[in-house]
Amino acid sequence: MEKRAETLKQENDQLKSSIACRNRMGNIIGKSQKMQEVYEITARAAFQTSTIAIYGETGTGKELVAQTVHSLSDRSDKPFVPVNCGAIPEELFESAFFGHKKGAFTGAVTDKQGLLCAAQGGTLFLDEVGELSLRAQTKLLRALGSGEYTPVGCENNRKADFRLVVATNKDLAQMVKQGKFRQDLFYRVHILPIFLPPLRDRKEDIPILVKHFLNQFDSSKQMGSKDVGRLILYDWPGNVRELHNVMER
Repeated sequence: MEKRAETLKQENDQLKSSIACRNRMGNIIGKSQKMQEVYEITARAAFQTSTIAIYGETGTGKELVAQTVHSLSDRSDKPFVPVNCGAIPEELFESAFFGHKKGAFTGAVTDKQGLLCAAQGGTLFLDEVGELSLRAQTKLLRALGSGEYTPVGCENNRKADFRLVVATNKDLAQMVKQGKFRQDLFYRVHILPIFLPPLRDRKEDIPILVKHFLNQFDSSKQMGSKDVGRLILYDWPGNVRELHNVMER
């Protein structure tokens, strides 16, 4: 009960902090109502142990939210391991995620630590989880369900201890209906969803983002209100990442 009370106090303090600093949370920038909602659910989710699923278009800042969740959690002193699921070939999935033993297959000249081991005690962030093949999803589900995994070429299981955060720019529920995403894996990862709004739906944040990016590149630079107004008129299909690139250019 004391531990739970302390957790609730920390959560309440963090929520108060997020309200007091309405322009940002960690490296997430924005003061719009939509972002206030993101801040609140992010702060609450950070104090839970359940898997978080972050949904949003490309460039909306999904990894920033995952990093913020990690930094606010009780695992913040442990590793944050980001993984681009679309960049891992299916034939290398087991080796990449579970690791392998020397001699397990041709080319395995040394023992290799897998991503699950690298994230031990910390947070494993699977970006674009919808890019995983059905076969890879099955292997991941088995590890998540049992809490154990076996490096390629090893006989003994190893315990998996990490907070899982996934992100996608796709509709996983729709992918389940299309047979492209396992339903049981969907229910495993879609526990605490966070939906990030596209920049076109929070244009009041553009002046703050412009100032933030200009300060990053050159603190002496400023932009006139007329030019900022032109930026607000644009719909930003690439979202915050596109705005960042334009400001740098």
